[in-house]
Amino acid sequence: MKLAIFDVDGTLVDSQAMIAASLTAAFRAEGIAVPERSRMLSIVGLSLVDAMAALTPGEDHTTHERLAAAYKRAFWEHRSRGEHAETLFPGAEELLVKLRECGDVALGIATGKSRRGVAHLIEKHGWDGWFATIQTSDDHPSKPHPSMIATALSETATAATKTIMIGDTSYDIEMARAAGVRAAGVSWGNHAAAELTKAGAHTISHDFNELERHLDSLWQENAA
Repeated sequence: MKLAIFDVDGTLVDSQAMIAASLTAAFRAEGIAVPERSRMLSIVGLSLVDAMAALTPGEDHTTHERLAAAYKRAFWEHRSRGEHAETLFPGAEELLVKLRECGDVALGIATGKSRRGVAHLIEKHGWDGWFATIQTSDDHPSKPHPSMIATALSETATAATKTIMIGDTSYDIEMARAAGVRAAGVSWGNHAAAELTKAGAHTISHDFNELERHLDSLWQENAA
């Protein structure tokens, strides 16, 4: 069995507007200057407290925790009002369906989102039972620590040589390299392709059709 582990925000789901709006609300609630949008999006993929620490290195840990809590509140308030729709990137669901139908590929998730956030995503898109392993920020150190992937390998009894991590940030790529699995970067998310290459991505895809080809080639390379 082979394993394809997907990041969520910036890889499967276009959530930039929601994340930027929620971060803006959190910083305003705490009376702290709002970072530039590009800087806010650069921390997507990190666990929340780590993300706030990266955005406000001069603040103390208590402030980082308050910002994280304010972000969660703002995020769910936006979602409850139906603001800033989080849509799947074109081709995302089609590739997931193809991989499921292969018969020898298990799907996984490794994300900085919470369990609650992933549960909402799965319910929204009718993905119940699609993923053999789901790793979230509730249970692991922040990316790029390899804990999420190590647990996914254990839960699915899959070898690292048969596993690919798919993500849009350098944190995803660095996590994959630290765990000893292949790293497939995608260029449509929160970090530029050059950053993914620098982090050690084995491939960079510019759409989901290209990603499908890259997954096939990476699995074939490891089987050789």
